[in-house]
Amino acid sequence: MVVAIGFEGSANKLGVGIIRHENGKVEILANVRDTYITPPGQGFLPRDTAQHHRDCILQVLKKALEDAKMTPKDIDVICFTKGPGMGAPLTSVAVVARTLSLMWNKPLVGVNHCVGHIEMGREVTGAINPVVLYVSGGNTQVIAYSQQRYRIFGETLDIAIGNCLDRFARILNLSNDPSPGYNIEQYAKRGKNFIPLPYSVKGMDVSFSGILSHIEQIASDQLPKGLVTPEDLCFSLQETLFAMLVEITERAMAHVESTEVLLVGGVGCNVRLQEMMEQMAVERGSTVCATDERFCIDNGIMIAHAGLLSFKSGYTTPLEESTCTQRFRTDEVHVAWRED
Repeated sequence: MVVAIGFEGSANKLGVGIIRHENGKVEILANVRDTYITPPGQGFLPRDTAQHHRDCILQVLKKALEDAKMTPKDIDVICFTKGPGMGAPLTSVAVVARTLSLMWNKPLVGVNHCVGHIEMGREVTGAINPVVLYVSGGNTQVIAYSQQRYRIFGETLDIAIGNCLDRFARILNLSNDPSPGYNIEQYAKRGKNFIPLPYSVKGMDVSFSGILSHIEQIASDQLPKGLVTPEDLCFSLQETLFAMLVEITERAMAHVESTEVLLVGGVGCNVRLQEMMEQMAVERGSTVCATDERFCIDNGIMIAHAGLLSFKSGYTTPLEESTCTQRFRTDEVHVAWRED
């Protein structure tokens, strides 16, 4: 039996999770999260987000230990997000993980945020060897596993899809509670008229910044005149962006001859994206694996799980190497725990 605690704070969500691996079984003991929410029309700045994490991390940690009914002596390893992410929030959480490692005399494991999403998704859904569509506020990647690496087959060439949706939500002055992307989704459900937008797929890669600029211009010119509605704009934006993602995901599935697609990351919660992916998968005789907001949205349990897998394969992070990096690519990680 091995127990890990994981700390996640790469963006505006601070999460602490505790997980136990015993005899091949995985048990989630605690999954506590606190989100930094800004006023409508505003994003979250690194400095302010880091301050939020510092202000509430001890309370979140205490709640996680209470939920798990554990004390520090029950923890075997401390895991934290090494990157990618926003520098100041990453560092504020890593400092706490390092401090606890010294205070509790426990080994430390730095975790790639993207790999955390993938491994948690595989565990929760039971997906064996899927093509992974990783879609969030900071990342957009199509990934497949090969030879102990998660290989990136395609990715965004500029901004991530979650960032695109969030920025358009700010243009419409939508609430950031619970998230701007969620509120875009609700508006899109009421949309009835599709407004043509640029469609930018370049090989296996996608580009969102030009689409965002185009729809921002439409909103600026036509919303005040009543020529379009916010609901129709949200609907059109979602349909266009998600069609691009389905296209490159299907191409990756054909290339690696996979019959599973796994959706991970915060945008993976979007029901319309799941529906469009499901339609493609059914036509291919394949299946879609997705999780709910407990695991799609950034959380500490995914960091604990991926860190524990790494720890059991013999890896630890020396204190002097426990720095954070804003750029830490998925395919840089040696996936030593997988041999298939």
